Amino acid sequence: MSAAPPLGWFGIARLGLAQAAIGAVVVFTTSTLNRVMVVEAGVAASVPGALLALHYVLQLFRPRWGHGSDTGHRRTPWIIGGMAVLAIGGALAALAAAAMASDPTKGMALGIIAFVLIGIGVGASGTALLTLLADRVAPERKPAAGAAVWMTMIAGFIVTTIAVGAMIEPFSYARLVQAGGAVGLVAFAITLICVAGIEGAPQAASAEQRPPFRSAIAEVWADPSARSFTLFILLSMLAYSAQDLILEPYAGAIFAMSPGETTTITALQNGGVLIGMAAVLLLGRWLGAGTPGGLRRLTRLGCIASAAGLAGIAAAGLAHWAALLRPAITLLGVGNGLFAASA
Repeated sequence: MSAAPPLGWFGIARLGLAQAAIGAVVVFTTSTLNRVMVVEAGVAASVPGALLALHYVLQLFRPRWGHGSDTGHRRTPWIIGGMAVLAIGGALAALAAAAMASDPTKGMALGIIAFVLIGIGVGASGTALLTLLADRVAPERKPAAGAAVWMTMIAGFIVTTIAVGAMIEPFSYARLVQAGGAVGLVAFAITLICVAGIEGAPQAASAEQRPPFRSAIAEVWADPSARSFTLFILLSMLAYSAQDLILEPYAGAIFAMSPGETTTITALQNGGVLIGMAAVLLLGRWLGAGTPGGLRRLTRLGCIASAAGLAGIAAAGLAHWAALLRPAITLLGVGNGLFAASA
């Protein structure tokens, strides 16, 4: 709905960096903080699982936040405001993980507040950012722009996990809290720079063009294709994210890796994701991605590779074979990337 001309590749790259900033705070909570809560603080694995579930439950409000940015005809305030909330939530989450070691009750209370903020922040900022991307990119560029933004986000995951791994070695809770604050501040600053002036002047829409939220969501849900796609996304993301809460605690508990070492494990997995996605984008025609049948084959190949990677990770633990762990994690990432890009 913007009066400004469509974004060029530089503008698309800016939005990709903003998306990477949002993802940087999230990956810090799902990887490093998850491991610290389970291994160092000694809480049950169900605790970070429940906290992350709380953050995901709040994602159900994404349609409402997206509708709010529609009716307001401005995306930037939602992106910046959501990023501010997300950064505060990430810093509080680091404090919560540190508190759990000495006072589990206080740590859990802080954790609930932190992950509520994280859920609200990532939902509001992420939804508005992707809507802005859809609004401002020319139709013929949208597939490539979506892939570029996604790959930039994965690259942001890699940079964040490598940087956090270096910041918290040798591990201390003070270093962890400092890392949480630093990630939030840097991510917020990057977001401010990337979205400054990018939206342009919006065109005001009449009230008739914006139906009430209940009517809008009912109209979408009445479409059988939308319902089928929603189910597909539900099952896909369940499979895609299944290892998120397991990987770093597993490496710490079974192979006695330090927090910094297990954080680089997450970077390794996301590096595999980037390789898998790049393979589809760069070699897609040769791999048969130009046809629906070819895409389905690549999707299945991604599933099989991911399953083989998970099996290799399990086998490495059963045999206490540390040399197998990193190749298996890389294979898991490559499979995830193949699946994400083709599905």
